[in-house]
Amino acid sequence: MPVAAAPVEVTVLGTDGRPLAGAVVWVDSAAARAAAQPVSGAEVVQRGKAFLPEVAVVTVGSAVDFPNQDTVRHHVYSFSPAKRFELKLYVGRPEKPVVFDKPGIAVLGCNIHDQMQAWVVVLESPWSARTNAQGRALMADVPAGTHVLRAWHPDFPVGASALEQALVVGGSPLQTTLRVAG
Repeated sequence: MPVAAAPVEVTVLGTDGRPLAGAVVWVDSAAARAAAQPVSGAEVVQRGKAFLPEVAVVTVGSAVDFPNQDTVRHHVYSFSPAKRFELKLYVGRPEKPVVFDKPGIAVLGCNIHDQMQAWVVVLESPWSARTNAQGRALMADVPAGTHVLRAWHPDFPVGASALEQALVVGGSPLQTTLRVAG
């Protein structure tokens, strides 16, 4: 017998009570960890001396490519516990993608261009979404059961924990709100 699933709409509010755009929300549970599979084709491009996207979301085991589309060399690195790596001065496409094999937030930088910063959010869940300008995100087909709902935003302090709250999904659509503590 198939397990019931439902859409979950999450609204994330900042410390000022206003909608928080650009937050990553995800479902964390044993079911999520069992269903997570690496994604293919993930990229963080360097263009105009910036990382695009600024926040990439992948699942554990995903390989991420870092093509440099600028005419200058970049030295991409992360010293984050979620993934430590360096792609020393290069143009074009590195020989191999970087495999993100642990969950967490990897902060990216460029040793040559200090203003360049990005994040790779590595999840053990196939159910995730980014909030829009109204602070809302929709995750389709979240299985029924008890989960933990988590949210993270690039404005959170480095090393800060994600927001979290209990999430009980039944067979019908669910709406919930997460608030950043002030």
